[in-house]
Amino acid sequence: MLSDVMEDYLKGIYILQERAEPPISTSQIADYLDVTPPTVTSMVEKLDDRGLVEREKYKGVELTDEGVTVALEVLRHHRLLEAYLTEHLDYDWSEVHEEADVLEHHISEEFERRVAEALDDPTVDPHGDPIPNADLSPPDDAEHTRLSEHEPGTTVEISRVSDREEEELRYLKDANITPGTVVRIVDVAPFGMVTVAVSDGGRQSLPEEIADSIRVKRVETDAVSAEEVPEA
Repeated sequence: MLSDVMEDYLKGIYILQERAEPPISTSQIADYLDVTPPTVTSMVEKLDDRGLVEREKYKGVELTDEGVTVALEVLRHHRLLEAYLTEHLDYDWSEVHEEADVLEHHISEEFERRVAEALDDPTVDPHGDPIPNADLSPPDDAEHTRLSEHEPGTTVEISRVSDREEEELRYLKDANITPGTVVRIVDVAPFGMVTVAVSDGGRQSLPEEIADSIRVKRVETDAVSAEEVPEA
């Protein structure tokens, strides 16, 4: 049996490996989990002893195949719970992350199956994050890129947003920047601010940190209806 904290570390390392090539450094893990580097070092040693990560001295860690499987199972629980809380218990999408963080460690496989069945086996959670399927295959997210990587004039569809900051999620919902929404990039300022036109005719300026956390898919304007393409 793994502790809740061990599962949190494996999940966090998996998410960091989605964003950057491993090995993942101690400082990256510490920043993501909001803990101290010595705490990370101690936990990584335990995970290494259990064969869940491989350590490369002075460079960082990478999940083993077994570590990936555990991380995907925790992620599946987490994202199914987020979807269930929003769809069946009327939680706002900004409220579900912390609830799912607690519950993800304590549900049975039968409960997981029933939740998935009640939701008709969803492929993404409310924030657009892919839900690993029941056989725990890593989801393919290759076509998604950061909003901040695109040039002015580009039309994109929002696919994923970070679920970790409640205030940020409330802001994005009010700004109509949610998964499935089509936006057009108007300007990228030298200091990182990204301005987008949204479907209601308004514009929203997003700090670089937020624009970096939003994943999008580029779309050709002739592939969507004229009503869906915001005017720049």
